[in-house]
Amino acid sequence: MLVIGIAGKELAAAERDWIAAPEVSGVILFSRNFASREQVAALIADIRSLRGDDFLLCVDQEGGPVQRFREGFTRLPALARLGEIYDADPARAIALAEEHAWVMASEMRALDIDLSFAPVVDLKRGNRAIGERAFHADVHVVSELGQAYLRGMRLGGMAATLKHFPGHGSVLEDTHFDAATDPRSLDELRTTDLVAFADGIAVGAEAVMLAHVTYPAVDALPAGYSRVWIEDVLRGEMGFRGMVFSDDIGMAAAESAGGVAARIEAHLNAGCDLVLVCSPALVAESIAAVRGRAPCPAERLAALRGMVASTWQSLVDNPQRTRFIERLAALAVPA
Repeated sequence: MLVIGIAGKELAAAERDWIAAPEVSGVILFSRNFASREQVAALIADIRSLRGDDFLLCVDQEGGPVQRFREGFTRLPALARLGEIYDADPARAIALAEEHAWVMASEMRALDIDLSFAPVVDLKRGNRAIGERAFHADVHVVSELGQAYLRGMRLGGMAATLKHFPGHGSVLEDTHFDAATDPRSLDELRTTDLVAFADGIAVGAEAVMLAHVTYPAVDALPAGYSRVWIEDVLRGEMGFRGMVFSDDIGMAAAESAGGVAARIEAHLNAGCDLVLVCSPALVAESIAAVRGRAPCPAERLAALRGMVASTWQSLVDNPQRTRFIERLAALAVPA
């Protein structure tokens, strides 16, 4: 039920104990865990040796400003570049979205990473945390490019995670540092931010990540703590049957629930399947807080496990990848 962060480029003794805990369902890796492709592959193999294939290995490899593994991997342009292309040439943008997703997913699968938390389907409407990570301000463009991205991820052997439900792009605040409130009604959200989520769910997205944003016209609680959003809207109205992730409990906007234990309990009680604990400083307390709760069932996690995977050498030798990288390189703008 917990997906945890670790501190460095090798596992410490305490981290081996954390990974062995049945309450821990996966690890999320960051730039702090990366020095080279060879080093991170060894780290991943070490983690796998402790828990096997039922354990999730995750990362945020979106491209643009959020790409944890860089040297030795394709430098992926921000999703906003695809939205800019869509305005002039929709067919080209859709093709590039599929190619971007395939390159990202196939490279991560060659490392034995199960999930990159993608795609961002928030609207590009000025949020400090989202910015260039979003495709476009127009929800219909976001929906079309998001569905293309899902297709590319699937071809690369990876499940998709739509984020940040029900939409983080239309508020200014960065929830890493501040609480955020969106005053709009549910009816307004249904015709704007929620469209891309509904369309992604309709084509089979396997996971959704919640936003730490409060929508007081819908519920007084932030979305990740809200049964109204998770059980009534996401699962009830929208028919989602996949896995629900919280956003990181270490973010400032998560603190409204109280301490670490209270945040985790609030997420799980609201209907989250998996809770992100990205800061190693919070992991021991988090594991203690959920001790005795039933772990997330392996059959539920199976839908998120990586599928087909090439070796790194077979990717390098793949002329399709070469063509895709050349087209993506023309779009890249340094973050």
